[in-house]
Amino acid sequence: MRRFLFVSCLTFFAVSPASADITHAIKSSISLTVDGAGSISTRQPSSLAVSGSNVTLGTAPALGTLTSGTALGYTPGVYSITTAGDSFSYTESYIEGDDVPTVLSTTVTAGVVPAMPIFGSNTTTSGGVAGTLAGTIATDGAIAITSGGAGTTAIGQVIQELTIR
Repeated sequence: MRRFLFVSCLTFFAVSPASADITHAIKSSISLTVDGAGSISTRQPSSLAVSGSNVTLGTAPALGTLTSGTALGYTPGVYSITTAGDSFSYTESYIEGDDVPTVLSTTVTAGVVPAMPIFGSNTTTSGGVAGTLAGTIATDGAIAITSGGAGTTAIGQVIQELTIR
């Protein structure tokens, strides 16, 4: 009996107590975004191109002078066939570029672009309207998001993390 008691005592004291690290984390976030209005406009240039074969240039084509509110205009070229009876080709193209605008910028009002200059290339993005856009996270992790107007985004998240080592 003494041996049993002695071995029991040694076993009891030799066993180490259990230990564990417990970590609990709660992370929550809400992101509310309202898109901004924007506009990119590019004026297109005037261009004149001439090509041909078996033709002789008499008078060169010419572009006019560009002033605000008036067309650029051009004077076509005068050509003649170099060798009569032979085949020939001739191409002349003219593209009228964008006029010089009186206003080169516009004002954005409440996320809206009221007027844009009219150019050959325009990219316009309308802005968002916050309206009733809102979001909350309660202490119990409940998420409440209220949608806004066009061009808005609302994202809510709650992350609960439990680590036992």
